[in-house]
Amino acid sequence: MKKLLALGAVAGAVLFAVRKSKASQQDDDLWRQATAPGQGASGSGSSVNGTTAPNKN
Repeated sequence: MKKLLALGAVAGAVLFAVRKSKASQQDDDLWRQATAPGQGASGSGSSVNGTTAPNKN
């Protein structure tokens, strides 16, 4: 019975760690997307001060 309880505790800890890691990765991706250079809130490619990035063509 103790082994089963210990196994359940380990499985719960692993599940918690995996979920925390995924949430952290999603938060990092969202932050990276929100702070990407050349991507304003309107999607026009202008920065906060109104300048635009040069075209890479």
